[in-house]
Amino acid sequence: MENLTGNSSPPRPKWRKVAYGGMQPGYDDNHTDESFLEGMVMNASVVKRDMLKVMLDSVSISEYLCIVALVVLVWTYTLGSTLDESSLLFIDASLLVSGFLVLLFTQEMLSLSLFLHYLLNICFFITSLYVLAPIYQTLTRSISSDSIWSVTASLLMLHLFLHDYSESTVKAPGVMKNPALTSCISVNASVVASVFIASRLPSRLHVFAIMLFSLQVFLFAPLVTYCIKKYSFRLHLCFSIGLMAMTLSFVYMLHRLLFVLLLSLLVFVNIVCPYWLIKIQEYKFEINGPWDEAKLCFDITD
Repeated sequence: MENLTGNSSPPRPKWRKVAYGGMQPGYDDNHTDESFLEGMVMNASVVKRDMLKVMLDSVSISEYLCIVALVVLVWTYTLGSTLDESSLLFIDASLLVSGFLVLLFTQEMLSLSLFLHYLLNICFFITSLYVLAPIYQTLTRSISSDSIWSVTASLLMLHLFLHDYSESTVKAPGVMKNPALTSCISVNASVVASVFIASRLPSRLHVFAIMLFSLQVFLFAPLVTYCIKKYSFRLHLCFSIGLMAMTLSFVYMLHRLLFVLLLSLLVFVNIVCPYWLIKIQEYKFEINGPWDEAKLCFDITD
């Protein structure tokens, strides 16, 4: 009896789920018990999307596509001598005043300091462009026009591909969040494309007018549309629909084939892509459980 009692092994301790502490006696390092899969959750973070909401969110993309299309139209008419310096300067002044008023009236707090801040920046911006206009005019004189057109088209494609459609790269005063690297590359690509187009114009005033127009649109139009959207989504929706209708009408007057291509692109962005996004959600399968890495639930910059 004593021999049997001496040879019996002590009972094995119960396995515990611990993150640190080494191997537990009697268990392998990768051992799990029946309770391991109790914490498994499937599709916990999958967002159920609504078709109408996705279509409304995609309006911002179509809106900016139309803005870039209008810029290309102005470039085309300017290079073809349809728009002269006076017409371009009138368009510049109209855009500047309207954008300036939108920024002022969509701010939560109107103040004299904010007005002066905008006014000084605009004056510095316009003066710098006018001083640099002769440099822009002769910058690509040794490059062939075919190379200019192809590089400009490539830069515009890069600009559209990397553009931040959720917000503006140029921030309003007081905003601490810095723009992403891709947004900065997108803005730089649009600026270089504008310089290439301006270098093919005949006079200094032409160059100044087209550069002012292009930079107003590429730099400040996203900020204006973002302020409108933040102020009232219904106003943003009406503005976007009106902008798309105006762009399609101008493109139709320029070329029928371009009108069909732009209309197809807008339908693809606003209807086909949201439908695809909703459909592929059915095939999304995500598993979460105790094996996942820990995630911080607070902002590390606070």
